[in-house]
Amino acid sequence: MASNARPTSEGGLSKWQIAVAIGAPLAVGLAVGAYFYTRKSSKEKPPSEEDGTKGNAADKKPEEEPVQTPTEKAQSSKSKGNKFFKAQQYEKAIKFYTEAIEISPPENKQDLSTFFQNRAAAQEQLKNYKEVIEDCSKALDLNPKYVKALFRRAKAYEMVEEKMKCLEDTTAVCILEGFGHQQGMFLADKMLKELGKEKAHQTYKERKPSLPSGQFIRSYFSSFSNDGITSNSDAYVSEGEPSSGFLKAVKAFHDGEYAAITDLCTEEIDSDGQYLPHALLMRASFLLLKGQAALAKPDLDRLIAMEDSDKKLRANALIKKGSMHMQEGNALDAMDVFAAAVRIDPDNADIYHHRGQLNLLLEKVDDAVKDFEKCRSLNSEFGLAYAQYCYARYRMALILQSPMQMQEALKQLEECTTKFPSCAEGFALYAQALNDQGNYERADENFQKAIAIEPDNPTAHVHRGLLQLAWKKEPDTAVAMINKALEIDDRCDFAYETLGTIEVQRGNLSAAQGYFDKAIKLARTEIEMAHLYSLSIAAEAQDRVTKKYAITPPKQPFP
Repeated sequence: MASNARPTSEGGLSKWQIAVAIGAPLAVGLAVGAYFYTRKSSKEKPPSEEDGTKGNAADKKPEEEPVQTPTEKAQSSKSKGNKFFKAQQYEKAIKFYTEAIEISPPENKQDLSTFFQNRAAAQEQLKNYKEVIEDCSKALDLNPKYVKALFRRAKAYEMVEEKMKCLEDTTAVCILEGFGHQQGMFLADKMLKELGKEKAHQTYKERKPSLPSGQFIRSYFSSFSNDGITSNSDAYVSEGEPSSGFLKAVKAFHDGEYAAITDLCTEEIDSDGQYLPHALLMRASFLLLKGQAALAKPDLDRLIAMEDSDKKLRANALIKKGSMHMQEGNALDAMDVFAAAVRIDPDNADIYHHRGQLNLLLEKVDDAVKDFEKCRSLNSEFGLAYAQYCYARYRMALILQSPMQMQEALKQLEECTTKFPSCAEGFALYAQALNDQGNYERADENFQKAIAIEPDNPTAHVHRGLLQLAWKKEPDTAVAMINKALEIDDRCDFAYETLGTIEVQRGNLSAAQGYFDKAIKLARTEIEMAHLYSLSIAAEAQDRVTKKYAITPPKQPFP
């Protein structure tokens, strides 16, 4: 069972939904003009000599103009400003909004906040973002929960690259508006992605690479039916002390001494030894496991170019290079590399298995089903790939909303557990499908069977904890199960991420940040780290906003 397997996208929460506990659908919001409230004032008729009056004007008494209060004068100036704003004469609009601000009595805080916000709107049209921020801040000093001013200031902060301030203002907008402010939600999500990428880019360069747990490493290699190295390692291990660097590396793998493997492979590579292609592939594999893709790539490229070497080794190198591209977000490059692997070794079941997994990630479920079916036809005894084939068929039935296909897919998943009773992944995927269908009791039974087969694999404990939330709405029970996963493997980033998500849903934002930060330290790719940073930053922003505005952190009902 893949060690860092995560729940499928169906029924899941986006990182912004998780971070601020929302469920409202996103839609294109209103234009800027819709934020601006204009009051219609009555038109004054210009004086006319032909107004129907007769007689000597001197006989008439002059009409006295009504005396306006300062409040009325300020409103009149604002109305003039609104007219010029609508006419796109923004400098004149600013003049009258300023006049309104100067005339208005200081105790009229509500009016003053509106005048400052209106002037900020005109400054925004002139791209005077510093002035926008100043005026919105003055409006908010007078009316701290003024959503229009908050969102306008957020947009100005975006323009001046104050991303964290922009995120805090948009977070406040979303909370104050009950998450019905679509534009605010879009902007918050944009800021989270950008902040997450920036933080990850710097941290990833400075991180100290380390190997994941032994269980993760074993699970990684078990995802290949024949990787050309460990699958045939018994053939390399003989009695006595191994003579070459690669053979020493194979022995270290058997003994679970994973930290020594890259140096032993380097010994074989530097000596241009008999097992040079094998050593290149093995070293690249462990560099990838440490999250050092840039160092792994030259080894993979060198092996791929060795046309006289074993085609299974070269195909395996291409599979790993394709997966590396996918982890970097380069889906097109990944698929090109997999196509090259097919050309080299078209009957290699592992190519279709791993390409099927990537197609699932890309939501190309139909292509994933075809790849898994091809893998199955080439190696009918590969239980892991067969389980994923059955699960892909289940996903396809969900998309098609076909009850008949749904029942067939569930039946096939159940049959998979009978056909491959030692394949923990089969039980786990069947359990996930049952969970989706609301058959919680049977889902829990199958997760427990997966745990019994692989007691040292933490992910089934995490998924079982998530099941408790869906089934019994018991976060404390879920947390206890996920902590069991960390007892098994304290380097399980999936467990820390899930605990952080639960604490956000419970409104415990500081605790959530702590869990996300632990997961960040274990991230193996920059993209994964960026995702985790975005969760942590979102929790931080929400924590600040709820404290600043004395708002109780919103809680998300557990799914």
